Amino acid sequence: MADRRSRPDRPQLRQRVDPTRKVAWEVMRAVEEQDAYVNLLLPALLRENGIAGRDAAFTTELTHGTIRRSRTYDAVLDTLAPKGIDAPVRDVLRLGTHQILAMRVPSHAAVSTSVDLTRAVIGHRPASFVNAVLRKVAASDLPTWLERVAPSYEDDPVGHLAVVHAHPRWIVEALRDALGAPAAEGELAALLEADNAAPQVTLVARPGLADADDLAGLSGSPGEWSPYAFRLEGGDPGAIEGVREGRIGVQDEGSQLVAIAAAAVPVAGPDARWLDLCAGPGGKAALLGALGAARGAELVANEVTPHRAELVRSAVRLLDNTEVVVHDGRTLEADAPYDRVVVDAPCTGLGALRRRPEARWRRQPSDLVGLVPLQRDLLAHALDLVRVGGVVTYATCSPHLAETRGVVEAVLGARDDVELVDVTSVLPEVPYLDRSTPYVQLWPHLHGTDAMFVAALRRTA
Repeated sequence: MADRRSRPDRPQLRQRVDPTRKVAWEVMRAVEEQDAYVNLLLPALLRENGIAGRDAAFTTELTHGTIRRSRTYDAVLDTLAPKGIDAPVRDVLRLGTHQILAMRVPSHAAVSTSVDLTRAVIGHRPASFVNAVLRKVAASDLPTWLERVAPSYEDDPVGHLAVVHAHPRWIVEALRDALGAPAAEGELAALLEADNAAPQVTLVARPGLADADDLAGLSGSPGEWSPYAFRLEGGDPGAIEGVREGRIGVQDEGSQLVAIAAAAVPVAGPDARWLDLCAGPGGKAALLGALGAARGAELVANEVTPHRAELVRSAVRLLDNTEVVVHDGRTLEADAPYDRVVVDAPCTGLGALRRRPEARWRRQPSDLVGLVPLQRDLLAHALDLVRVGGVVTYATCSPHLAETRGVVEAVLGARDDVELVDVTSVLPEVPYLDRSTPYVQLWPHLHGTDAMFVAALRRTA
């Protein structure tokens, strides 16, 4: 009898591979090779592969957590493979290392599934290498590895924190400066660790469109600081009826506070013409429009790029008082001055690192060279568009001093027709604000929000 293994029509054995780990690897490769955005690509791949529920939650944590801590894991892996590791194999090893050192995955399962993944997406040749390296990783826990690969705090405190908490050195320095001296050593570490914690999904019940009844029955709790916020414990927000209809949105509570503050700063005289100068993708504009509608105000939501303007139109589609326009915010013209203008300026996004795992490795200090002049120009033009007695609210999702106080002070120094307004006074219920300054700076480790910065300036002449 002929050997069945020699028959040419014998079907090839299908390589076993866990789809959750395969999707995580595909996202990591796309981030590195195509500059993909995790928050856009991962949900699409989960739907495409039919991954939902607990498996989707596992995939999300595996992907986000691995990317956040990838440079820390690289320091571990490079001690075990000093001759170098090919990029696709390195991503498999990063995923395996995260499961071993930071997730509740048994080491044997993390190793075996990583070997299966290697064979399925790369080939059989590197499988034994992956097996050997991950077994060595599993021989020690994370604190032990960090003692080996991180500089000592005494010799290099910034370098130590950068490795232990997986942030680029320049970002650690920027956050230290933003916290201000004398920031406690533990506070900086707490901020960095908060950047590594997966944030809850926060909803906004847009006033006049939704109320508490629309949130009844959802698993979660009311927000801490915004009266319109609700923090979900889990699940897909897109499955909520109010979200699909546009009465409820997904919006970080810090972003909600920006809109609330912008609408609350007192203006002298009429309060009927509002402008959101940088409105994309539309969450803030939708809350501003809803707040304005209750007071009889009209909102113009401006966005420079047409595709983002479409996102704004979708977000505000239920609001009759909101018009979406497409212009460069530095040159936008108006038939009459506005009573309120909001500038949520393009920025490095260092305040939302917990929400965008790839951003910390993609951003560079050189990005400030282009962003800071843009921020100054937008704020200066916003002040030209507001009437005397009106208010401009300037905000960034970054605590970097060059993008926050630096921009405000530079614009103030070039004009004699503007005064600072104490914006902390309109958020009296929010704790942990430095009320010795007129600025609001929110923090992930203190407020559970993105690190939003807010300043208010009144036109005086």
